[in-house]
Amino acid sequence: MKPSFLDMIFWWTSTSSHLVRWLGDHLLSCPFKRYLHIECPGCGFQRSLLSLFQGRIQESLSLYPATIPIMGVMIFSLFHLKFKFVNGALIIKYLQFSVAIVIAVFYIYKILNHKIIA
Repeated sequence: MKPSFLDMIFWWTSTSSHLVRWLGDHLLSCPFKRYLHIECPGCGFQRSLLSLFQGRIQESLSLYPATIPIMGVMIFSLFHLKFKFVNGALIIKYLQFSVAIVIAVFYIYKILNHKIIA
């Protein structure tokens, strides 16, 4: 018997809340922050991703602005693998370059505002 749409929604909401709680309890620590006491350009991504999964988009953007663009690149890449877009590889390269710029700008902003010292 095929599950109904409502059954799938119920399963996703019950499973995702457990998954988000488990991920929140098992965050990886940053070696840069631990040993050098300086945040790396990727610090905040895990917390931002958890906030995004919980639907808190504004908090996610404030923690790490590149999370949503990174997820967009990943989703587009999966669609490109499935549907073989004509210029998909070129688009992915441009999207990755754009994400790198967002990460660099945010990191420079944190340096200028003295927010990288843990």
